[in-house]
Amino acid sequence: MKKGFVILAGIGAGLILSACSSQSVATINGSNITKDAYYQEMKESPSGQQALGQMILDKGLEKQYGNKVKNTAVTRQLNTVKKQYGASFSAFLTQNGLTASQYKRNLKEDLLLKAAIKANTKFTPGMLKQQFKHYQPKVTVNQILVSKKATAQKVIDQLNAGHSFAKLATAYSTDAATKKKSGRISPFDNTNTTLDPNFKKAAFKLKTGQYTKTPVKTQYGYEVIQMVNHPAKGTHQNHKEALKNQIVDTKAADNNTVHAVATKVLKRGKATVHDKQLQNVLAGFEKTSSPKA
Repeated sequence: MKKGFVILAGIGAGLILSACSSQSVATINGSNITKDAYYQEMKESPSGQQALGQMILDKGLEKQYGNKVKNTAVTRQLNTVKKQYGASFSAFLTQNGLTASQYKRNLKEDLLLKAAIKANTKFTPGMLKQQFKHYQPKVTVNQILVSKKATAQKVIDQLNAGHSFAKLATAYSTDAATKKKSGRISPFDNTNTTLDPNFKKAAFKLKTGQYTKTPVKTQYGYEVIQMVNHPAKGTHQNHKEALKNQIVDTKAADNNTVHAVATKVLKRGKATVHDKQLQNVLAGFEKTSSPKA
């Protein structure tokens, strides 16, 4: 989700800049809460000021980098998350106080921010070569998760004897989401943060068609992993765009980088706050140096 300053309260943001008037936005015991009163309350509150700052930044990102973020890319990312959570996606939204449309908007704002970071980063050969040291292309694996090491070893013994991985997954795996799918999980690369590090380390060592010969201990239990497809890594020249995107993902998690890029976006867009009581909503950016190449 959003990083640094971008993690801001959005509740009520849509009404902050509404035309001020005596029109009622709520009523209790016959008494009205007017837009004027609501606007005054919001602009005096930290969350209201943050929301305004977020709206200004989002507008600048959209104007300056909107052509670099296609709606299809946003939809694709949303579908990836939906697939990841499956039937729990609605619960995930509820836990985060979001609707599906709000979450999709957040995804787009994240992509716009990354587009801005990418446009303001000078990718040197040294940077790409350094990132390539950690790079792994997306691999596809099957897994069998069990609670005991002895059970995992039993599965491996049966694989050694020629038994089907898919049938063993159905018979032994405790992962209800994958056991009836031959143990198949979504493809992943070195940037994946949801899988156990030991799982990824063991998987990346396998060649296509191989499986782990010893149980892999993870935070969830013991795993047996089968490599379905492990593409050749090649050279950093073969993966320039992927390496750039991984570098950008890392930078997007760094508050200093986010603030610096946001400063440049606001300066380029000549951001101006007209209400005197809200003059400081962008002060945090004014103290931040411009992004380094």
